[in-house]
This record gives sequence, C-alpha cells and structure tokens, in this order.
Amino acid sequence: MSESVERVAVQVDRLCWTGILLGLAFTMTNVQQFAAAGSLPWSLAWCAAWLLDPMVSLVLLAILRAEQVTAQHGVRMGGWVRAAKWFTLAATYVMNTWSAFMAGSAALVVLHSVPPLVVFVAAEAVTELRDKLVVPVAGPAPEPAAPTPRTSFAEYLAVAQAARTRDVKVTPAWVREVTGCSRGLSSRLAAALAEQEVRP
Repeated sequence: MSESVERVAVQVDRLCWTGILLGLAFTMTNVQQFAAAGSLPWSLAWCAAWLLDPMVSLVLLAILRAEQVTAQHGVRMGGWVRAAKWFTLAATYVMNTWSAFMAGSAALVVLHSVPPLVVFVAAEAVTELRDKLVVPVAGPAPEPAAPTPRTSFAEYLAVAQAARTRDVKVTPAWVREVTGCSRGLSSRLAAALAEQEVRP
C-alpha cells in the first residue's frame, strides 16, 4: 500500500469521527430539553437531564470504536453488540426529534433529524471506509498459511502432567495456563488429573 493511500485513510477516519462527534454534540441540547421536560434551570432535574445524552453517546462511541478495531482483524461482533448500537442510535434520534414531532413542524423535524441521521450513516460507513482503504490496491496475493494440526486430549494431558508439581492445586484455570487449551477442554483435563490423583 502506498504512503498516500495510508494518509488518505487516516484523514477519512478522522473526518468521519469528527462528524460523528459533532453530530452527537448537536443532539445534546435537544436531548437535555427532552429529559428536563420543562424543569426549572439549574434545578436537580434540569442538571441531571444533561447526563442522558452523554450516557447514550459514550456507549455508542465505545461500540463503534470496538467494531472498527475488530473489523480490521476480521472478527464479527455478536448480535447483542449490533442491538446495542442500533438501540443507542434509535434512542438518540427519538429523543432529539420528539419535541419537533409534537410541535408538528416539518422544518424542525428535518432540522433535528439531520444530525442523528448523519451519525447513523457515518457509524455504518466509517468501519467499511477504513477497511477498504487499508486493503492494498495491487501486489501478489499472500500465500495461504499451512493448517495447524490440532492438539489431542492426550497431548494436552501429557503437558499438564509434566508441569504439575506437588504444591500445585489443579484447576481448569491452571490447566489453561500451562497448556493453552480452551475453557471447555480445561475442565475435562482438570477432572482427568484429579482422577489420577485419587487413584491408588
């Protein structure tokens, strides 16, 4: 990948995130007014209403950033992550446009719809844009990696037996530490080691 493409990728990433942050900042006042519901300025309810938008926005930003990083490594997020992202986006939109819909003003609806909709679109686009821009545009395809042979239960057990000493308390966590096996397999290995310990 050329240096110019990398530079463009960084610029696009920064511009998208700046737009997302500005869009969320714009919605903060409308969400505060929605949450305050006519409370007196500087009253407890009025001050607490300022916390609602940052609470939703920070969760949304954390999810978007994590989604961007995991996408670069080819890791797909689970259903709960996408549900949380779309719930926070939808909550931001509803709270930002509620008063405009109640007032029945088309101009206000459009005005208060644009920032959250920009955040919606940018949230989906930022990960794909960054992912596409960092892909090399030319060059030989990398050779496929040779498949790694699977380690058998007996091999894992032998490793754990070799690492075991008299003062070691055998637990699944200890088995995972010394063998590098999976969580499910570590329980079986720990049980096998415990059975060996009580066997005469």
